[in-house]
Amino acid sequence: MKRLKELDFLRGIAILLVLLRHQHVFRFTTNMGWIGVDLFFVLSGFLVSGLLFKEYLKSGTIRPKRFLIRRGFKIYPLYFLFYPLYLIPFILAGNLSIKGMLSEVSFTQNYIWGWGYAFGAGWSLAVEEHFYFGFSILLWWGLRSGRINLNPQRSTRQYLPEIILVSVMVLCLLGRILSNLLFPGQIARHFTMTHLRIDSLLAGVLIAYFYYFKKAPLTKFFDAKKWLLMTIAVCGLSWTPFIDPEPSFFVRTFGLSLLYISFAILLLFFLLQNDINRKLNQLFSPPVVNFVAKAGYCSYAIYIIHPFVNYLEEQSISVLHLYSNRYFIFILTSAVSILSGVLITYTIERYFLRVRDKYFPSGG
Repeated sequence: MKRLKELDFLRGIAILLVLLRHQHVFRFTTNMGWIGVDLFFVLSGFLVSGLLFKEYLKSGTIRPKRFLIRRGFKIYPLYFLFYPLYLIPFILAGNLSIKGMLSEVSFTQNYIWGWGYAFGAGWSLAVEEHFYFGFSILLWWGLRSGRINLNPQRSTRQYLPEIILVSVMVLCLLGRILSNLLFPGQIARHFTMTHLRIDSLLAGVLIAYFYYFKKAPLTKFFDAKKWLLMTIAVCGLSWTPFIDPEPSFFVRTFGLSLLYISFAILLLFFLLQNDINRKLNQLFSPPVVNFVAKAGYCSYAIYIIHPFVNYLEEQSISVLHLYSNRYFIFILTSAVSILSGVLITYTIERYFLRVRDKYFPSGG
């Protein structure tokens, strides 16, 4: 799949939002920084399902085993190489939990520990892992059994994929409402459990389905309604700087739906708007766009390493009794996280991707 710089720019925005969430600069940046994860979810849903859809268009089928192996080479090496860093504080304190560690190495921490045990940011990776396995296997089964036909010209049930996706998304919303009403004290789990969050990824899948199989009507609709859609997207995001997400019933239910609707519209704008890169350069300047896109390209490595960078900063200030300025700390930790992420991406991650492409080529 040709790499799109504009989507790397969106990834860069997402990782910068995450960095703002995990270092307090202003109240509004802390309030809204968490939405970077939801932007990642929508992008992942689009890009990962797009890989499967392109394979189907090329060969008429999909191979979930090869797909999952290739995703494994992308996700697992960095995760397992750097995960031991997050166990250091627990080992030093002498309270290492085997249950907590096993939950994180098996990507079940979002059900067992909520935000996670040692690597708090890992809950979102668990949601994505469950999506990779579930979506690829169910899509393969649906195609093989004939229950799903992705080609709308050859299907008597040409609207079935959209109906399935939208129905599951609605069920997720209903599940969030019910879960919050029945278990109001389990705030972390309302945000992290896969069956309550997978609708954000499915929003990206829905965009990918239209993009690859019904692009002409999608483009026509977008061209006619794009400014109305962008107004909806802006309104759908406008509340995020003003509401602390964790104690808010609205955020934990309808707010999450508003986020993926808004980000799906933003993704459409970036995919279908003519000369989007030129317009980004005019709006932000080429150096800024290139920097954000580079951060987006390296965003997975940055996501993996940045909590440990924040931990080192906290320990240094505590042990050395250093004066801490929140603006300086944010700039310092963000710079170290981004530079470390770039180094990790271009050395460790690329090495494993070369191994992957040698033994498990995408067209093999």
